[in-house]
Amino acid sequence: MAEHYLYRLQATRPMMLSEGPTLEEVAVIEQHSAYLKALAEKGVVTFGGRTLNSDETAFGIVVLSGDSEDAARHIMENDPAVRDGVLRADLYPFRIAYVGKA
Repeated sequence: MAEHYLYRLQATRPMMLSEGPTLEEVAVIEQHSAYLKALAEKGVVTFGGRTLNSDETAFGIVVLSGDSEDAARHIMENDPAVRDGVLRADLYPFRIAYVGKA
């Protein structure tokens, strides 16, 4: 049975949010978005998003299903933004307790 995990993302260069990303960061974030979209289409990613503030407290989250913590960590570490050091990430076991209607 698959379990859920959450990974929390933060910019390694907070000025990326307040002053704008470099061309390299833009390219990596586009890859990051495509990676997560493909995983969502496969049913691996349940949802993801980010806060709308642009200071150093800004963060994003990705909730995903995995057969193990190692499998979830593999997905997180292969996220292009994490792999390329644009975002740092921390992984947590996660229980979805409520789901509202969209």
